[in-house]
Amino acid sequence: MPLHAIPGYSRLNRNHKLSAAAVAAGGAAAVVFAVVPGSANAEPAQSSTAQNVKPVAYHVVDDSSAYSLVDNAAAKARNAELTQNSTRVAEQASASAFAAKKQAEGDAKAAAQAKAKAAAQAAAQAKEAAKNKADQQRTTQAASRSTERKPVTYANNLDGWIRESLSIMKKHGIPGSYEGIKRNIIRESGGNPRAINNWDVNAQMGIPSKGLLQVIQPTFDQYHVEGTANDLYDPVANIVAACNYAADKYGSMDNVDSAY
Repeated sequence: MPLHAIPGYSRLNRNHKLSAAAVAAGGAAAVVFAVVPGSANAEPAQSSTAQNVKPVAYHVVDDSSAYSLVDNAAAKARNAELTQNSTRVAEQASASAFAAKKQAEGDAKAAAQAKAKAAAQAAAQAKEAAKNKADQQRTTQAASRSTERKPVTYANNLDGWIRESLSIMKKHGIPGSYEGIKRNIIRESGGNPRAINNWDVNAQMGIPSKGLLQVIQPTFDQYHVEGTANDLYDPVANIVAACNYAADKYGSMDNVDSAY
């Protein structure tokens, strides 16, 4: 009977098994010694019976190696499973890291593209603004040149003469208004640029008053404004010189209400 079939026998360790083998071997040797013929201690009456007894051999099975193999196989299986799990975890981590890297690369690429697009739009807007500014400057310059090439023309009448005179007076800082000039012209000459006074004291002195604002020649010569005709009868030259004189003596032609 194998040892593990004995009632109450549990799995024996190596020391238990060796002890049991020793006891069994000793018992077998004792029986053999007792039944061997010719033994000095044997009883004669038992000799015939002892001759028919065969030695009993006890075989002790040492299954420690088998259990060791099972344990090693289980350990190897567990190690293989752990290795497999570790490999799976490492592969999953590697896949996650790769996906995160790709995502980061995609985000960086999208950000770079957005930045480049914004820069291109800003450059286009700046270029368009510069173009518009240049066009506006060219338009302004063209209008200015057109104005210079086409001077303002005034009607050849009292209204035109006064307006042209005011334009020249403005350039030279001579005060006066349209109403003040016209009022004095009507009183002095009635609007006749060829009018002449041959009866006042100036006429008696040989220097009669002439023109729209009845200016004598010495006064005209002294207060003549550059850019106007050097002719006492010229309507514009006469008005501008008279207003220049009135500004010097009275502050403005607007302040003159009688002979001056």
